[in-house]
Amino acid sequence: MSENRKIAKEIIDAIGGEENISSVAHCATRLRIMVNDKEKIDQPKVEKIDKVKGAFFNSGQFQIILGTGTVNRIFEEVEKLGINGSTKADQSKQAGKSGNAFQRAIRSLGDVFVPIIPVLVATGLFMGLRGLVMQEKVLALFGLVPGDISENFLLFTEILTDTAFIFLPALIAWSAFRVFGGTPIIGLILGLMLVSPSLPNAWGVAGGGVEPLYFLNFIPVVGYQGSVLPAFFAGILGAKLERVIRKRVPEALDLIITPFLTLLIMITVALFVIGPIFHIVEEFILEGTLAVLGLPIGLGGLLIGLFHQVIVVTGVHHIFNLLEIQLLENFGSNPFNAIITASIAAQGGAALAVGLKTKSAKLKALALPSSLSAFLGITEPAIFGVNLRYVKPFFMGIIGGAVGGFFASIFNLEASGMSITVIPGSLLYLNGQILLYLVVNIIAISVAFALTWLFGYSDKEKEDVSA
Repeated sequence: MSENRKIAKEIIDAIGGEENISSVAHCATRLRIMVNDKEKIDQPKVEKIDKVKGAFFNSGQFQIILGTGTVNRIFEEVEKLGINGSTKADQSKQAGKSGNAFQRAIRSLGDVFVPIIPVLVATGLFMGLRGLVMQEKVLALFGLVPGDISENFLLFTEILTDTAFIFLPALIAWSAFRVFGGTPIIGLILGLMLVSPSLPNAWGVAGGGVEPLYFLNFIPVVGYQGSVLPAFFAGILGAKLERVIRKRVPEALDLIITPFLTLLIMITVALFVIGPIFHIVEEFILEGTLAVLGLPIGLGGLLIGLFHQVIVVTGVHHIFNLLEIQLLENFGSNPFNAIITASIAAQGGAALAVGLKTKSAKLKALALPSSLSAFLGITEPAIFGVNLRYVKPFFMGIIGGAVGGFFASIFNLEASGMSITVIPGSLLYLNGQILLYLVVNIIAISVAFALTWLFGYSDKEKEDVSA
């Protein structure tokens, strides 16, 4: 029996056997299991299984942290053992009734935005590369000055950096229809209607060079290039409307009537009601975010760095995606990224201290790879597998994140994109800030490491937790 097959079998046995499993799915780092009876789970037994970095119950799922790559192989072995697999979206629907209304809303926000993030990451990297190429010192290496760059080349770079944000409402509406049970292609068309060239361009209106259209002399109608909430709520309502219409339309007419009525009703509601209302809401959210980031003497960075990983533990951190998108769409830069990077790096520093200080071979094998995972931007193994288990390292990591966030604000660090952090995130600071970015991360890691080494962990804590 292969090692991964053995681990898969041990996991199944520890959570109550095949009869206690409703379905299994996985994300980038975690095996997500829907169980029939939560009481049958032997969590301590699960956590002692080789390659398991932690386990917890969240959003109606028992989630086992295995790490990038490993989780795919274990999932394959679980399926081979006869356990029904399902998609993460299917499990989200099953778990949708768990938690309070706020948690369910944030979870839905995450389900919609997660599939979109890769293209926004790519766009951010394109922005960083353009910033690097266009620096005078870099051009000078090739005997060039900014004036030597052709307009056609600049146009090409704009295609790479602007397209995702111009058509962002289409991506969001597509994903919202997918999550809430509508037909994704209808959502895509609805989103494209929100950025139709026939509408006044949102950026042109914001710059004062273009006038919005006014209906009934008081309802402003513009395109929603780069907007998030109008497309998000139009997608939710559109998916639900489509399902209502489909139930009432004869099957012979479904192909014609359902998309026709869905698009007609939803673009009318989106342009005249949802759009104007939620565009104002977006502006308030953005102003609130800027107010926190703009607090004097780095206080905003300190507060965000202090609380970010606490919010991650609660599972409602997907709301930050909305904030980062708004910052990039409005200013072309993202000061939020460097601050949350510091909080992520600090948790890795705390886990690294535990791994180097402990004499337990098993804990070393857990903590050291978990710290590396954090330095690559994924903190779940470090948080749930090490730091929260021994409590003090988590709080030392929080302090390190606050200090790092403080310096990120003091240095006015601004990323060119979003969603990648720590080591991979360095690609977002090719705008001349790479050295300061590295300094902030080193500070965050060093503070968390030192505090954990001195006050946050000893093998006595391990014995207390194991007892």
